[in-house]
Amino acid sequence: MENLKKVRPLSASKSAVINLESGKLPPQALDLEEAVLGAMMIDKKGIDDVIDILHPDAFYKEAHHKIYKAIIKLFETTQPIDLLTVSNQLRTDGDLDFVGGDFYLINLTQKVSSSAHVEFHARIILQKYIQRRLISISSEIIKESYDETVDVFDLLDEAETKLFEVTQGNLKKSSEKAHSLVAQALQKIEEISNKEGMSGVASGFFKVDEITSGWQPSDLIIIAARPGMGKTAFVMSMAKNIAINFKQGVAIFSLEMSSVQLITRMISSETNLTSEKLRKGNLMAHEWEQLNVKVKDLSDAPLFIDDTPSLSIFDLRAKARRLVSQHDIKIIIIDYLQLMTSGTNSKSGNREQEISNISRNLKALAKELEVPVIALSQLSRAVETRGGSKRPLLSDLRESGAIEQDADIVSFIYRPEYYKLTEWDDEERSNCEGQAEFIIAKHRNGGLDSIRLKFTARFAQFADLDGDFATEFPSKMNDFNEPQHNANPDEAFGDVPDDNEVPF
Repeated sequence: MENLKKVRPLSASKSAVINLESGKLPPQALDLEEAVLGAMMIDKKGIDDVIDILHPDAFYKEAHHKIYKAIIKLFETTQPIDLLTVSNQLRTDGDLDFVGGDFYLINLTQKVSSSAHVEFHARIILQKYIQRRLISISSEIIKESYDETVDVFDLLDEAETKLFEVTQGNLKKSSEKAHSLVAQALQKIEEISNKEGMSGVASGFFKVDEITSGWQPSDLIIIAARPGMGKTAFVMSMAKNIAINFKQGVAIFSLEMSSVQLITRMISSETNLTSEKLRKGNLMAHEWEQLNVKVKDLSDAPLFIDDTPSLSIFDLRAKARRLVSQHDIKIIIIDYLQLMTSGTNSKSGNREQEISNISRNLKALAKELEVPVIALSQLSRAVETRGGSKRPLLSDLRESGAIEQDADIVSFIYRPEYYKLTEWDDEERSNCEGQAEFIIAKHRNGGLDSIRLKFTARFAQFADLDGDFATEFPSKMNDFNEPQHNANPDEAFGDVPDDNEVPF
């Protein structure tokens, strides 16, 4: 008992003392910050190794933040960077006294003897900064989660957006000067000029790619048509070209058809076996061999299909971010826009406002992920009731004019054969059987045109017309193999249904 009495006052006195070791400090590496700044002022190689890794906010100490900003200013104006020039720049900015004067800068240069390992040190500083950002974001999420007035879906989307920015190392920046933007634009133009092939993601249709130079990053492309024209067939033919022939990642969000139905269509197109035969499984021995051999390329393709029904724009953005981050997706396809929901609980807005919101978010998603987003869209019944030509117009876009406004490219698919017409309604009056027209009605960064394509309904397949696939095209497309869809579909096996009786 006596021992206990002696222990109690001791423990009580310990609890009265503030123990700093139990507190928490934000993640930081001040010694490495000093080493990196010192190395940059004594060796040009240190600047080259660090300038693309760190930005001023990565430095924990405010004085280091200002010193690094001064170094960046000198770098952007191609000035020499050393102890004297950095000191002079800080003096010009009015920050020299704040950072500790020339004495502090001299101490930084004396802490290192070379720029060895400076890149490794910079990456540790960046890791500490990311940790601080994650702590900050988590704190904001916790605080807002207790606020009953905040919409939970908005909060979820905001949280995921911030986390995605940290993951990509692409934290949102303020406005950039023209000097920096011009340099980026010139670099991109030079890269395109030295690159063989398309500047964007090639569709595999020669004349389409000739006009667009491929689907461009950050563009929103709308492909619209009446039911039965072949919207889904077109994008699935294109997805097959991109994923199989060009080996680029494709993400498809199908709100209308199941993933198995879509992949069955692609198998039909790739193997030249009709969907009816594949559904019934009535294949002969040589057809089974044909199926097993030709389906291998499709099974190995970087193709991802999500068939979540009634997908909200918030869920789409979350899924798309993960796919782009984890699987290097180069293009996103949505089938189709009108089946999406805005994901909010508000009932005050009408359907047109909801579609406008979805359209704006799709454009924002394309810009955020820097990939083209292709969204299929329905057209209004005005096309059917209009006399004369049934070619669709921009005014036919269903439910919202915002789709036309937000899209970088608006295109239509038109098949005269669908309306029991045998000839094109133009001066040519040529046969339109087995053909479709891809109409580019709006092109924010290029020209407009109407392109005729070959359409084979029994394989749900679009292809270039005979003679359109130019001889120089493969070299432009990095010498890819000629797509299977150029094979003669008449050599396919099995019963052939009526071309107009294929569901789309």
